[in-house]
Amino acid sequence: MQRREFMNRLGQVAVGASALSMMAGCKTGDNGPRPNILWIAVEDIGPYLGCYGYDNVTPNLDRLAEGGVRFDRVFMPAPVCSPCRSSLITGMMPTSIGVQNHHSSRTEETAISLPDSVKTLPERFREAGYFTFNQGKDDYNFWYDREDLYAGEYVTHPLYGKSGKRKVGWKDRAPGQSWFGQIQMYGGKEIYSRTFKDKVKTPVDRNSFDVPPYYPDHELIREDWAQHLDSIQLTDEKVGQILDQLKADGELENTVIFFFSDHGMRLWRHKQFCYDSSLHVPFIVHWAGQPELIGGAGTARNDLVNGLDIAASTLALAGIALPNALESRDLFARNFEPRKSVVSIRDRCDYTIDHIRSVRTDRYRYIRNFFPDRPYMQPNYRDEWELSQWMRQQHAEGKLNEVQDRFWSDERPSEELYDLENDPHEIHNLAFDAAHRETLLTHRKILTDWIVETGDQGQYPEDSANLKYMLDVWRGRGIEPVNPEYDHLR
Repeated sequence: MQRREFMNRLGQVAVGASALSMMAGCKTGDNGPRPNILWIAVEDIGPYLGCYGYDNVTPNLDRLAEGGVRFDRVFMPAPVCSPCRSSLITGMMPTSIGVQNHHSSRTEETAISLPDSVKTLPERFREAGYFTFNQGKDDYNFWYDREDLYAGEYVTHPLYGKSGKRKVGWKDRAPGQSWFGQIQMYGGKEIYSRTFKDKVKTPVDRNSFDVPPYYPDHELIREDWAQHLDSIQLTDEKVGQILDQLKADGELENTVIFFFSDHGMRLWRHKQFCYDSSLHVPFIVHWAGQPELIGGAGTARNDLVNGLDIAASTLALAGIALPNALESRDLFARNFEPRKSVVSIRDRCDYTIDHIRSVRTDRYRYIRNFFPDRPYMQPNYRDEWELSQWMRQQHAEGKLNEVQDRFWSDERPSEELYDLENDPHEIHNLAFDAAHRETLLTHRKILTDWIVETGDQGQYPEDSANLKYMLDVWRGRGIEPVNPEYDHLR
């Protein structure tokens, strides 16, 4: 059954429509139609683009950055897709609205409802007279009726099965109507396609890059990393096709393009964990017709940005009032105040239950592992990979060095602290170093205050309905989850 009405399970949040910011006012004004907004949302890629200084062939994305604004330090609110997407589409931290557990709210019995005061961006755009569409998956962890958000029916992600339905796009809106669209791209998941290798025109030289020191420099690792870079090249080609189509249809000049990824690549120290490699993503904003209104073509910004700031920036560029309760910030406001820290979260991912919180400041990353007795690599969906099995074997045979072996050990520290200026790979944990005691206490307080101030809902056990659903799903695939949180449901 299709996801339906909003219910008020999480309580009321005082909210009010604020006046348009001065910046938003000058963006839309009386000089022409309101701008179109296009999100090009990519799955599972890090900022390994030419425009970010990486030796990779990405001419279209480089061109997008040259004509727009490149943000160099954007960190997502979560390192896995559904809580992150739920956050971006509402402008709220997933833990503030109870949607922090991956793949929640998939049936009426497991429904999680947004507070009455929280609306999705597509709903706000529709109220402002915009046409809205989404080409690809939603993957939101709350209960909703898709017809309230987007025109057209859901078109199944081709990697997971074809529906045969036509994608709705900007050509389907009424004449002269502005539009807000989302185009979902496979990004790092291109490698799951059976024809992946045939699509790559110029495969990356498998010996042309450095393997991070927390992985062994082995051909299996190199191949996986190279395929990730190859998938970014495919993504770049598809972005070029979108830009060409916008231009051919006369839409490019008045369309603000947001390009971003939901989180980092698929390997273990990346996706689902709270390191820079997990949360640091590419983010480019491009407005061909009025680049001066986003800071000027070719601008590079080094602000500390939370990925959920994409939400407020999107609304403001369209001249839509920002709710007072929004946790997102308009990056282009004249009174914009850069963040001093970005908090990111990880709770249940698929059937694996964890509880991690992280604080990123200008120089440091602090991580709190609330389950230090559980290994980083406790049983999870990646166990079936040949690469994961090889790594476990290397660990069992004592063939990994201390840095590489740490992630496969039986326990982990309760706290981690890394000096990113001197340790960009986050391998030297300073949390128990007396010389960094004050830095540790400062970051610990930032996190503690944030948990209290936002009412972090991840500090409470997940409801039995969603746990039972997840248990049954994975049992059906022949996997028996081992976390004790499932014991009362067996």
